[in-house]
Amino acid sequence: MPDHFQLSLDTAPYKGTLSLNTGLFINGEFVDGIEGQKVDVTNPTTGKTITSVCAGTSKDVDVAVEVAYKAYKTSWGLKVPGSTRGRILYKLADLVQEHGKEIMALEVLNTGKPWSIARDIDIKNSIDVLRYYAGWADKVHGKTIETTENKLAYTRHEPYGVVGVIVPWNWPLMTLLCKIAPALATGNTVVAKPSEITPLTALKLAGMLSQAGVPPGVVNIVNGYGPTVGEAMSHHPLIRKISFTGSTLVGRRIQEASAKSNLKVVSLELGGKSPNIIFDDANIEQAVKWASMGVFLNKGEACIAGSRIFVQEGIYDAFVKALGNVGRSFDAATGDPFSPGTVHGPQASKVHFERIMGYIEAGKSGGATLICGGERRGNDGYFVKPTVFADCTPDMKIVREEIFGPVASVIKFKTEEEVIEMANDSTYGLACGLFTENSSRAIRVAHALEAGMAFVNSYGNTDISVPFGGSKQSGFGRELGAYALDTFTQVKAVHINIGQKL
Repeated sequence: MPDHFQLSLDTAPYKGTLSLNTGLFINGEFVDGIEGQKVDVTNPTTGKTITSVCAGTSKDVDVAVEVAYKAYKTSWGLKVPGSTRGRILYKLADLVQEHGKEIMALEVLNTGKPWSIARDIDIKNSIDVLRYYAGWADKVHGKTIETTENKLAYTRHEPYGVVGVIVPWNWPLMTLLCKIAPALATGNTVVAKPSEITPLTALKLAGMLSQAGVPPGVVNIVNGYGPTVGEAMSHHPLIRKISFTGSTLVGRRIQEASAKSNLKVVSLELGGKSPNIIFDDANIEQAVKWASMGVFLNKGEACIAGSRIFVQEGIYDAFVKALGNVGRSFDAATGDPFSPGTVHGPQASKVHFERIMGYIEAGKSGGATLICGGERRGNDGYFVKPTVFADCTPDMKIVREEIFGPVASVIKFKTEEEVIEMANDSTYGLACGLFTENSSRAIRVAHALEAGMAFVNSYGNTDISVPFGGSKQSGFGRELGAYALDTFTQVKAVHINIGQKL
C-alpha cells in the first residue's frame, strides 16, 4: 500500500494537519507504482524535501488507460446523462470548497506561492471552474440542419473517450481542473499527469473523487516524469485526445507522438513572451500597477506574463522609475509564503531558480540597464528579487526568450506602427496588453497584435467564461468558456432518410 503523508502546520492562515495519500490513483483507489519508483517533492521556501510520492511508468499508464476506457464504455460517457455528470461536478466543487484551506496550504507548501495568491486565484478559480462546467454538462447540444423534405439531418457533439491531461507546476490544481471539468462534463474519462514538481494538490483532489460520486476509473492520476509517463500517454493508442499545458518544446514532442501513434487530437497551451504596450496617453499610475502585476504575479511563473514592456518615449523615464519602485516594494514584501504580508515567494524549484538567474546574468552582460533586483534574495530557498531591466533592445536574449520568472524587460518606442512590428516579432503569440486612453487606437492595436488574448487598460485579468489560449508557437485550442467544450468533443453528422426512394 502507498504511504500516507501527514504534516502539522502552525501558521497564521492555516493551523492543522495536512494529509494525503502519496500513491497513484487508478480505478478509484490509491496504489503503488508497478516498478516501485518514487519522486521527492520539495518545499521551495527551504529547499528541503516535503515527502516522496509514487512515480509511475508506462506500465502504470497502460493500466490507467485500460480502466479509463472500460469506465467510459460502462459507467460514464453518454451512458450517464449530462444532468448527472453536472451534479457530480457540483458535489466535487463543494468538497474542494470544504477542504479549501488544506488545499491552499498544500499548494503554498509545494509551489512557494503566497497564501493570498492561492486563496484569491488558485482555490477560487478551481471551485468556480467546476461549477461553471457542471452547469454546462446538460447543455451540450448539436443542431438540426434543414436540407430537403426527404431527409432529417442533425449533429451530435460526442466525447472522444479517454482523454490524456498533462499539466505544469505553476498553477497545479487550477490548471488540472480547467481540463478535467470540461472533459468530464462532456462525457470523457481522464488519465492525468500532474507535474512531478507539484503533485500534492492533485493527489488531494483524487481523494475526494469517490466521495463526489465519480465512478472508479473515470479520473485517474498517474504521477511521474514527462519522459516516462507523459511520453507513454502521448503514444497510447486508446487515448484519443491530449490536452497539454507546458513548454513549447514538450508540445512539439506530443504532436510528434500523436503523428507516430494514432493521430490523437492535441490541444496545446504553451509558452509565451507577451508584449505589454504603454502609450504616452495612458494613465501611467494604473499602467504601472497592471504591468507590475503582469510580470511579478505568482513570482513571474505565469505563461501570459507581460514581460516585454514597450513604453512610448514621452513617458519612458517616468514609467521605468515607477516600475522600479514597484519592484522594490515587491522585494520588501518577499518572505515566508504563509505570512499574511508576503506578496512574493520563492521560485518553484532549484532548476528553475538557476535558469532565471542565468537569464538575469545574460541581461547584465548583454547591455541592459539594471533598475532593481538582479540577484538572489537570502541564502535559503529559491528566492529571486523582482528584477527590472531598462534600455533593452528587441534582439536581446532576455527580450526574445521566455524567462518564466520575475524579470521585466522595458523597451522604448516612438510610433504605433513601430511598436506593433516589434511586438509581433516573436515566435510566441499567447497574450498581449496595451494601455491608452484613445479608444480607436485601443481597438486598432488589439486587432493588429498577433496573440490569442488581448488586454486593454488591464493585464492578465482572465475570466473562466472567456476562452484562454494562444497562436503561433504558443499553441492552439482553447480552454475556459464555452469554447473548451469544443476542445473535448467531436461532431458527428447524422443523415436520416425519411422519404427519398431510388
